[in-house]
Amino acid sequence: MDADYFLSGQVLLIDKPLNWTSFQVVNKLRWEIRHAFNIKKIKVGHAGTLDPLATGLLIICTGKMTKQIDTFQGQIKEYTGTLVLGGTTPSFDLETEINETFPTDHITEKAIHDATKQFIGEIEQYPPVFSALKKDGKRLYEFARAGEEVEISSRKITISEFEITGIENNNIHFRVVCSKGTYIRSLANDFGKALKSGSHLSALRRTKIGDFHVENALTPEAFIESLTTK
Repeated sequence: MDADYFLSGQVLLIDKPLNWTSFQVVNKLRWEIRHAFNIKKIKVGHAGTLDPLATGLLIICTGKMTKQIDTFQGQIKEYTGTLVLGGTTPSFDLETEINETFPTDHITEKAIHDATKQFIGEIEQYPPVFSALKKDGKRLYEFARAGEEVEISSRKITISEFEITGIENNNIHFRVVCSKGTYIRSLANDFGKALKSGSHLSALRRTKIGDFHVENALTPEAFIESLTTK
């Protein structure tokens, strides 16, 4: 492993820690690679953002492999996570506090399993207002944090699998396989509406991107350690 190894282009599988932004992971790895091999400049980028409150697989491309980022971004993704019935938040996850509560006594396990069916296939989804998508040159979360209302357009996404893997009171554990552009936070919010209640995402982990699996990924710390033992 040397400077040419990264400059010629590598695909790195990184297990993003909780509370890190995807941008922070890229910046950290770029700095460590430059420092380890005395490289003045190297391209490093990720193939698909993960929210700070999500963990799991980030594909990081270096050098000439950054040209393949769009290819990786377009691949099918798998997530596991937990949503909580009975309350909504403006961000659809725990970045913001619960702003409205709803009854859940009417919700049965059968209703929970049945509700997944209406989300299978190609569907229209509205992205969360707390997202990095741009409108009029500004990130949507900038409007949201300033308390400004903004009109958001829906977009077509595809969910090929939506499996309930566990139910613990109002905590619903799930696995989802979906297309590029899917917001699992929006899915959690819409799932609550489908059950005539409310819901928000409390945990999320990306487990697969195409044929790449998080089981084969390194934490940033483990990757940095591998540089020092080159």
